[in-house]
Amino acid sequence: MRLLQVSSYTVDTYGSAGEFLASLDQRIPDCLIVDLQMPTTDGLELRISLTRAGIVIPTIMITGYDEPGGRERCSAAGAAAYLLKPIQKTELIAVIKAAAEGAM
Repeated sequence: MRLLQVSSYTVDTYGSAGEFLASLDQRIPDCLIVDLQMPTTDGLELRISLTRAGIVIPTIMITGYDEPGGRERCSAAGAAAYLLKPIQKTELIAVIKAAAEGAM
């Protein structure tokens, strides 16, 4: 989070996918970074829910567990990027910039 703030990005964090979804009444972010392994609703389920609701947010999926077919499933669900942990700072900033500017 600190890296993003230092890079002049406004950062909002949420305790769950449900909290994030509830916040969409107030504003739609330019970009979403979501971990695939989250409790209750995982990152892929969240991405699919957004698509079904017609909510367009460039989504960067991150994971520490690169399961077979994971990248393909995320891409099919509309993810803008799929990054493996540990993530290089320069790679993350470049992917966020491209996603927020619609270049992905």
